[in-house]
Amino acid sequence: MTYRHAAWIACIAVTLASIALALAWSPGWWWVAGVAGALSVLGLADVSQRTSTLRQLYPVLAHFRFGLESVGPEIRQYFIERDTEEVPFSREQRALVYQRAKRMQDTVPFGTIHDVYGNEYEWINHSLVPTHLSDHDFRVTVGEGGNAPYEASLFNISAMSFGSLSANAIRALNLGAKRGGFYHDTGEGSISSYHREHGGDLVWEIGSGYFGCRDAEGRFDPARFADNAADPQVKMVEIKLSQGAKPGHGGMLPAAKVTPEIALARGVAAGVDCISPAQHSAFGSPIGLLEFVAGLRELAGGKPVGFKLAIGHPWEWFGVAKAMRETGILPDFIVVDGAEGGTGAAPVEFVNHIGVPLQEALMLVHNTLVGVDLRDRIRVGAAGKITSGFDIARTLAMGADFCNAGRAFMFSLGCIQARSCHNDRCPTGIATQDPRRWTHLDVAGKAERVEHYHRNTMLGFRDLLCAAGLSSPAELGPEHIVRRVSGNHVSSLANIYQFLQPGELLGDVPERHAVFRSFWADARADTFAPPPRVLEMRASKSR
Repeated sequence: MTYRHAAWIACIAVTLASIALALAWSPGWWWVAGVAGALSVLGLADVSQRTSTLRQLYPVLAHFRFGLESVGPEIRQYFIERDTEEVPFSREQRALVYQRAKRMQDTVPFGTIHDVYGNEYEWINHSLVPTHLSDHDFRVTVGEGGNAPYEASLFNISAMSFGSLSANAIRALNLGAKRGGFYHDTGEGSISSYHREHGGDLVWEIGSGYFGCRDAEGRFDPARFADNAADPQVKMVEIKLSQGAKPGHGGMLPAAKVTPEIALARGVAAGVDCISPAQHSAFGSPIGLLEFVAGLRELAGGKPVGFKLAIGHPWEWFGVAKAMRETGILPDFIVVDGAEGGTGAAPVEFVNHIGVPLQEALMLVHNTLVGVDLRDRIRVGAAGKITSGFDIARTLAMGADFCNAGRAFMFSLGCIQARSCHNDRCPTGIATQDPRRWTHLDVAGKAERVEHYHRNTMLGFRDLLCAAGLSSPAELGPEHIVRRVSGNHVSSLANIYQFLQPGELLGDVPERHAVFRSFWADARADTFAPPPRVLEMRASKSR
């Protein structure tokens, strides 16, 4: 026995002393003897087992370490982290959503808590002749010129599936979207009965599993797609190529979680592992992707069809852009998903180190479309940690036409960032399928909060536009947003990023932009394969 066993020895001593006191003096000591005795038995189990060295060397005491470690994230979140520390969302960001969702005062006293002289601090330049706009309900037309154009809000609910979110969370989000006049992306889990209850506008996301439009072997089924797409509630169709949090990674919903309701929505068998492959089987090239877009648009009766992607290998995206020019087939919209996007569960390597962050990804997509002279014919959405009116303004200034948010709308439902989405123990009943939890989420009350958060955020965005002297979101440009690059150097986004001119990629490759100089010329519309020069570099490792 050594000092490492001191806690266990103390428990044994207290047990014996308490028993003696209980027999000689007061029965109340039996409670102390019971607790100390249980800890003594725990210590005996610790030194007897062989799976944990820490428990064997530090009986009883090791469990205190495990307990503190288990509540470490909560201690840091509530007591240690700064209000502006984004991990992944700051207390300030969460508080803003809560306040706007509850229609509480969201003004702050005594000045900013941000370091305005710190690197990456951003602001929007104001005007001495501000404008006055009475309306905050800004709209952008998607699918203009088609059979069923859609007037989308500038701020919408990003893709989150039933299965990842609970039934009542889906109900509340859709009811809030209905009341607020913005759309609700279904996520790749397809359209459940809970999406349909309140009739809010839906963007139906179709992933590699083709849930809701698949045959028994998991292949795309045109007839099933046409049936679902005909629903008047479905306003647009979005092909999911990849998502920001785990691009290039498939997924599996374990058999135990594939309930009859989820199985019905996805078109799979209940109680069987539900697989989302890493890539699509309906196409295998940029031209094939666009032909798939055209086919879905025809099957959907002309409703807008687009795709969502996280940017990875630049030549793959360049191949899609070249295919647009070669085939003349254009998506109605493209949603750019940043690597900072969220998910219910993903490997840590994917969450931390896969995919291009939103700002760089958005700039590449916007610049490419401008360079091939197609930007005015395709709407661009953006998703990735957007919570405030300023976030919307900066994203639009960098080239987006509209924005989507997932976790921000989860906050409006009451999410507390417990980060328990993956273990079915969400404390707020949002990201769980446990009825003991999600049935306590009040649909009507939370729907009001979703609606209020959207409305108050759009009001904040409108006020920024007015302060900048602008009359519409279309007037926002990169020159309006300024960023501190270093202690004594600030620059507008117009100077930080390099912008192409319309049609510039149709001629000589622009030398000033490294990614276009390196990959544009070799990208192909008929394949996603890497260009020869990349293959040569790879082969050089084995020579």
